[in-house]
Amino acid sequence: MNWSKQHWKKRISAAGRTEPADLVITNGQIVDVFNLEIMEGDIAIVDGIIVGIGGSYEGARVIDAERRYIAPSFIDTHVHIESAMVTPAEFARVVLPHGVTTVIADPHEIANVAGTDGIQYMLDASENLPLDVYVMLPSCVPATPFEHAGAKLDAASLEPFYSHPRVLGLAEVMDYPSVRRGDDDMLAKLLASHQHGGMIDGHGAGLDEEAINVYRAVGVRNDHECVTAEEAKARLQRGMYVMIREGSVAKDVEALIPAVTASNARRCVFCTDDKHLDELLQEGSVDHNARLAIRCGLDPLQAIQMASLNAAECFGLHAKGAIAPGYEADLLLIDDLQRLSIAQVYKSGILVGDNGQYTGPVPQPAEIPSRLLETVHLPEITERELQIQLREDRRCHIIGINPNSLITTHLMEEVDTEDGCFRPSVDKDQLKIAVLERHHHTGCIGLGIVKGFGIQSGAIASTVAHDSHNLVVAGTNDQDMLAAVRALRHMEGGLAVASGGAVLAAIELPLAGLMSTGDYAEVLHHMEQLNQALSRTGASSEFNPFVTLSFLCLPVIPELKLTDMGLFDFSAFAHIPVSAESSRTPDYVSG
Repeated sequence: MNWSKQHWKKRISAAGRTEPADLVITNGQIVDVFNLEIMEGDIAIVDGIIVGIGGSYEGARVIDAERRYIAPSFIDTHVHIESAMVTPAEFARVVLPHGVTTVIADPHEIANVAGTDGIQYMLDASENLPLDVYVMLPSCVPATPFEHAGAKLDAASLEPFYSHPRVLGLAEVMDYPSVRRGDDDMLAKLLASHQHGGMIDGHGAGLDEEAINVYRAVGVRNDHECVTAEEAKARLQRGMYVMIREGSVAKDVEALIPAVTASNARRCVFCTDDKHLDELLQEGSVDHNARLAIRCGLDPLQAIQMASLNAAECFGLHAKGAIAPGYEADLLLIDDLQRLSIAQVYKSGILVGDNGQYTGPVPQPAEIPSRLLETVHLPEITERELQIQLREDRRCHIIGINPNSLITTHLMEEVDTEDGCFRPSVDKDQLKIAVLERHHHTGCIGLGIVKGFGIQSGAIASTVAHDSHNLVVAGTNDQDMLAAVRALRHMEGGLAVASGGAVLAAIELPLAGLMSTGDYAEVLHHMEQLNQALSRTGASSEFNPFVTLSFLCLPVIPELKLTDMGLFDFSAFAHIPVSAESSRTPDYVSG
């Protein structure tokens, strides 16, 4: 923000108590995130900036905090807004009542579908919102060369975006092999971020300490993929910030909090990464992470510091993260620190959340380019394209689901066959899964077997399929899989549940096949219908089947995944056949 001398004089006068402030909050207990203490005093605010704390101030408006705790608001340090399936304007209405006034967004999902058009839309759509949305530029589009994405972004494609004031650097670098080899384009992306004074986010899933050394050597600053306390400590030892994640699939707070100590907590922050709309509304955003951390024994003031000051410092947001003069008046009124019950949320001194309800100005949705509404390009699919042909040996490589984890297990089991092809088995919980390329009409279909959904009948399908966002479908039979696929093609993307050859419920996501163009209440209504349909299929209630399905396509996460080019083994970093025979003939891929 460009301040004039007049603005500065006004701030100085209010700070020195020679003129009244715009707003004064009295009778509160201020959370001092610098000393991890509670202090008494007023908070004086001018032009949305805190100009004084303590003492007694006069203000044009006065708010009585009624002895509530006053804390800095929260920052989500790594989030894919698209995973909430709503536009940035609707996302703001959802997370602000939960105390999150700033997010560091990675538009990686829409970029994989629509390239630079997708990034530009997310920047335009997050302009002038009551939520501060900073952007890290997607570093890996496509994530790997082992799948077909909707776009390819090289360093030159990203360069123009660094001039945008809300672009902070390069988002999660997930293609470690390219970094390790020193590939030219990857090095160009890393260097560009350094040259523009930007940050670089990491993605260290499954990487050992030597690999983390490599990441740090090129300036990777943080990691949100730790799943054990040992991994977190290894990253902290190497000077990284550890982002403690709790999303819809990856739920790591409980495992990672034991790694947080009084000595290293300043290098720890919170993030959600990917979280569905219904869970954001019910649980919250990083406020939920902080509550879980407190339940795990973390001091509430420490948890608040991690969610605010630490997060701001991690990304160089020097005017955010504290209740102190010179900081933005983004603050929370909290009834109970132990339960972290948020009564009110203020953004730049304006009330935007009151008892869980959004009370800020109505955000105006950005215009959506027609190109982003026409992204599902599929040929007609028949049962023939879904057949997994097997040889005499019926032992197969199978993707094993681990509830509430991005990491899968590489199983080898005997399967049922019919006419030389795999036949799904409800008794064995072995379902067929297919990934259909949907960007360029190539007809590529990767086929595999998955265990752990618990579905007794029907099929589920989605165009939300990390990271390339092709169409993924899993089911007990080909007819229902085809019914779900055809529904998504007709809707230009979304989620669907089919059974008995018909679609039971669906959510339309025509914006890049990832987001709805409606408001969040409408999306939530359709999600409730979808959940009811899921229960009719017998799907497991231990985890979110659709979120889990979407991550079964992510080859940069261990151990076994499926892309439109076939079954992918993370350990070998290569495709393998479904059949456990030694041949690597790609007979499991059609198209």
